[in-house]
Amino acid sequence: MDYLVYVLVVSIFILRLGFLKISKQNESLILQNGGVEYGVKNTKMLTIAHILFYFGCLIEAIMQKQVFDNVSLIGICLIVFAFLMLYYIVNYLLKDIWTVKLMVAKNHKYNPHWLFKVIKHPNYYLNILPELIGLAMLCHAKVSFIVIMPIYLVILFIRIKEEDRVLKEIIIPNGVKTN
Repeated sequence: MDYLVYVLVVSIFILRLGFLKISKQNESLILQNGGVEYGVKNTKMLTIAHILFYFGCLIEAIMQKQVFDNVSLIGICLIVFAFLMLYYIVNYLLKDIWTVKLMVAKNHKYNPHWLFKVIKHPNYYLNILPELIGLAMLCHAKVSFIVIMPIYLVILFIRIKEEDRVLKEIIIPNGVKTN
């Protein structure tokens, strides 16, 4: 039996937990400095959907005794791309205001970086979606993709609408960030 797929899924989950730790630190600082969280219910639903997707994919891989093949390789390439994008977004674009929650720092200003203009929500389109698609491919998790992904997409669509509202009503009126 080939354990590479299982080791990769667990490693990816651990990497995701590392980014969650960064998010928690940023959340704490944002709240301490007068920031506000929005969309609490949606964030909880996204978290549950994300965890269910991971476990669904892993369970499918175990049940199928999945081995690493060319489809898995394409999946891992998508996942690597997704985490490189997340790293770039967290460390270079949003820094201490990045969280997995929808939070707005006090006097939060709009970041005019070209990526936010070309791809309005790069964290979702360049990180989350490639990560989940890649995970499903890595694990050959057709059932998880067909059953959980549509639910995830509905929750994500609601999150994007909430974020658009917060951008329009709070962040953009605060002005544009200057470097």
